[in-house]
Amino acid sequence: MHGRVAVVTDSTACLPADLARQWGVSVAQIQIRIGDQVAEEHQVPTEHLISAMRNRTPVTTAPPEPGTFYRLYQQVAQNADAIVSVHVSSRLSETCKAASRAAGQMRIPVHIVDSATCGMSLGYAVLAAARVAGAGGNPRRVIDAAVKRCRASSELIYVDTLDYLRRGGKIGAAAALVGNALSLKPVLTVQEGQIAPQDKGFGSDRALRKMVETAVSRAGHGMVDIAVEHFGNMGRATTILEELKPRLDHVRDAVITEVSSSIGVHVGPGAVGITVSRAE
Repeated sequence: MHGRVAVVTDSTACLPADLARQWGVSVAQIQIRIGDQVAEEHQVPTEHLISAMRNRTPVTTAPPEPGTFYRLYQQVAQNADAIVSVHVSSRLSETCKAASRAAGQMRIPVHIVDSATCGMSLGYAVLAAARVAGAGGNPRRVIDAAVKRCRASSELIYVDTLDYLRRGGKIGAAAALVGNALSLKPVLTVQEGQIAPQDKGFGSDRALRKMVETAVSRAGHGMVDIAVEHFGNMGRATTILEELKPRLDHVRDAVITEVSSSIGVHVGPGAVGITVSRAE
């Protein structure tokens, strides 16, 4: 008999708190710095963060400290014999590195998984891992569930401007879009672990329509989980989900969630995203 496997992630997974609690997922919080003040992201109201960004107050993010991970792992280890810790792409953050440093100090095995993605693509992978763990799966099966789901998921991201990605150094291959006309609105994706261009449209309405069309194409005819994420733009997110659902053949879960503040810092106010995650 193997023991219980606990699942840990970070707050870029954008998991609604009720889902994390339901599946017993522990979440390490990314740090947000606003001016001279540093706090874990769940302590920073979205409205306060957006206001600071619009006022051009310096805002940056940082991964949880190794000590934060160590304390979380110690807490989780009280009721587990192994930990699977699934995190944001190492090309977007040093979260995996911080987690690995803490893992090396633990008395039980801690397996670090680089998701090569972020947002609810990571979130759905974490939930898949938690389901397998909850059913008694061993660490290898839990890891395989997470990796499989990461590969079966994709992110589409609309931003009003690339300025925030550029300021945060997260722009990746999308840098080629910088300098285009102001009316040209980009649709981005996560490719090989970093932000990359997917499409573009003149004006936000056209760009958003293209994003929805791409999401429908990626969903195909199989069973999918869908998430629409937003940063201070619930109205637009609701409209997008209402447009999506009738066009998809088989939807298991459909959620609207506020994007992690640590992602919002980089995509900027008004951003929306669609996660298409093919279910098993």
